[in-house]
Amino acid sequence: MSYLPFGPIHPALKEPLRIKLKTEGERVVDAEVDLGFIYRGAEQIARGKPWQKVAYLTERICGICSDAHPHTFIEGLEAISDCVPPVRAQYSRVIMGELNRIHSHLIANAIWFLAVEHETLGIYNLNIREKVMDLLEMISGNRVLYSWNLVGGVRMDFKESHLKKILENLKEVESEVYRYRKMFKSDALLGLRSHDVGKMSKEDAIDVRAVGPVARGSGVKFDWRTKHPTYVDYFDFQPVWRDECDNYARVMMRFDEVLDSIKIIRRAVEELPDGPIRKECEIPRGSIDYRYEAPRGELAYIFETAQHGIINDITIRTPTIPNLEACVKHMFRDSPTIADAVAIYQTIDPCIACTERVVIVDEKGNENDFRGMQNVLKELKALKNKKK
Repeated sequence: MSYLPFGPIHPALKEPLRIKLKTEGERVVDAEVDLGFIYRGAEQIARGKPWQKVAYLTERICGICSDAHPHTFIEGLEAISDCVPPVRAQYSRVIMGELNRIHSHLIANAIWFLAVEHETLGIYNLNIREKVMDLLEMISGNRVLYSWNLVGGVRMDFKESHLKKILENLKEVESEVYRYRKMFKSDALLGLRSHDVGKMSKEDAIDVRAVGPVARGSGVKFDWRTKHPTYVDYFDFQPVWRDECDNYARVMMRFDEVLDSIKIIRRAVEELPDGPIRKECEIPRGSIDYRYEAPRGELAYIFETAQHGIINDITIRTPTIPNLEACVKHMFRDSPTIADAVAIYQTIDPCIACTERVVIVDEKGNENDFRGMQNVLKELKALKNKKK
């Protein structure tokens, strides 16, 4: 029995972390995660700042989920203020949020295909994703950071030309995604890297509190959009899920959700109501635990406001935190070969920059939320000394 390091520098890793694979021959029987290579202190920076500055900061926590973070934060502020934005603004948020979900899922699957060396499907997914990125840039003026959500509504309104272009591009995206989905299902090489690889049962997914497509790929029939007033009241939203519980299910889940998001956007565009796009709201003192379904899964913003919209305290829990534990605790164990560890890891669509924002996971998988850079540095130093 021996340990094999995976990372922190590896062709399959887009962000640095180290996974120590415990192996018996070519078979992985256990794994440990070693984090601490990046830290930005976003929560510490946010404390004491007005909500306007914090909104821009939250947008920069993750470049892929750059709509989901401010969306969650802004709607949390509105819940504290008892402020309901105009219906047109709610529809606008749905359109931008689902476009963000589509491009996130497409790049996640592209990275998985590239990780298992199926470059054709990898590049195909990246190419069609550009159609969605073009829409986001056309609507907001930016490809990555949209600055779309404000307390009480949204920053800008849609033009008729925007709505027409959205429907045109999504028609092409939908056609191509159906084609890629069929290619994935029928490809023998991809079948070997996905079917019955990285198994995680529904019970195990619930046990480690897996979220998003990772959990729904194991038969967990939950999505935070089922509790979101806009999705419930205007779109009759129902989540999609699969019960194969393996790599195949998690990749297919993202294709399925892309197609589902396209249907939601079409309906939002066709039924977009007239009216204002924002209204004035005053933010009082208060506290909130607000959750939203980001592309990777449950995103939680727990914060407290002071007078004039100052953020007293804030804690953010991102989807990769529980999904990384699910990967290490269940998916890696008894995987067929060491090479499959790469394919398994990429199916959770990890974002390490989000995960290491303030959270360090120790060698036993325990999460520690540290308040302030000094505590983080102290803990990192203790972990390094322990390893020596």
